[in-house]
Amino acid sequence: MTVFQKIFTWWNGATFGTWLYTARKGERVGDDDQGNVYYRSKDGLRRWVIYNGEAEASRVPAEWHGWLHRTTDVSPVDRPPVFKSWEKDHTPNLTGTTEAYYPDGSLHKSGKRASASGDYKAWRPE
Repeated sequence: MTVFQKIFTWWNGATFGTWLYTARKGERVGDDDQGNVYYRSKDGLRRWVIYNGEAEASRVPAEWHGWLHRTTDVSPVDRPPVFKSWEKDHTPNLTGTTEAYYPDGSLHKSGKRASASGDYKAWRPE
């Protein structure tokens, strides 16, 4: 990442202003398995995340999302969440990437949809 990107673009990570604010007024709370680091202000009024890489909100796991949005006052570091056997690992939103889901018939796939099954009957007003 270039110095220009580091100073002026927020989508490539934290800007210089965010780093400066974090260094002066931030208190590190913890991090998640993706390397995102979570902070709160020393007076406890603000909470924020510094992303590890591209700033994409869907990369924040549910337990940290609840803490960031004040659904809970206890961070996942202080009270680790209890994971159920049926829960899946967090996955980010892949919309707009090459790994996005495209249904059959989508122009991003073959563009040909399955022919109608014959059970379709057009509605006509009586």
